[in-house]
Amino acid sequence: FLAFETDFGQVQGDINTANALATLAHDCRRPELFRPQIIAMAELYRRGDLDPATTLGAWAGEIGMVQMLPRDILQLGVDADRNGHVDVRGSMPDAVLTGAALLRHHGWRPNEPWLIEVQIPSNLDLTRTGLRTQMSVSDWARLGVQARGTSLPSGRLPASVILPQGHRGPAFMIFDNFRVLFEWNQSFTYVVTAAYFATRIEGAPVYDAGNPQGGLDRDGMRELQRRLQARGYDVGAVDGILGAGTRAAVQDVQAQVGLPADGWPTPELLRRL
Repeated sequence: FLAFETDFGQVQGDINTANALATLAHDCRRPELFRPQIIAMAELYRRGDLDPATTLGAWAGEIGMVQMLPRDILQLGVDADRNGHVDVRGSMPDAVLTGAALLRHHGWRPNEPWLIEVQIPSNLDLTRTGLRTQMSVSDWARLGVQARGTSLPSGRLPASVILPQGHRGPAFMIFDNFRVLFEWNQSFTYVVTAAYFATRIEGAPVYDAGNPQGGLDRDGMRELQRRLQARGYDVGAVDGILGAGTRAAVQDVQAQVGLPADGWPTPELLRRL
């Protein structure tokens, strides 16, 4: 997250955080989210952790190297360098350990995996893939799923197999720690990318890209979402973005129309709908 949010602290935002939060707290869309953030921000100012005149961040009120909201910083902030202040803007140790505390708060379990690359057999029932299905690692192994470049972890761990670009693209086994990352950012693409990047930092090899089928452009995705909605599926906003809801609906209708049910929307699926 340190890399994805701010390029390791280099780009933290240029909007005055006090002004941003005051505006959002009086916005009719989500005031209940941002009003408590103003109180938390005031307490951070009072403690001397942040300066109201110089604290800049994102338009939505996130601040610091890992872009956290003030209430989370107030509740979970770590003074890692022991200088008497939680400085998520200027202290790398404070920022990293505060971000880690947020993940731990949401259920991250140390010394457990979050994502590993796997190879799936050609005869795997693709309806079992995706976020909705969890089985033990040993159950996946019995179905022929193998780790790529390493070994599978403990057979008792619950896991899912995801195919971000369909059955012809890369495949990953994900664990409960992976699901915790959605508490940071609800975007499936963001979480997969961040989780994979973390494995690379740990020394994992470059993933096998495979030969995925071409996907849909933004307009095609919007049209697909409209057609899925017409069939009664809840895909959220018709925004042309392939989120978890759209993927789940795609997987269902793929099975109905006789296409590989891997959750990857293709022009052929759109044509059949």
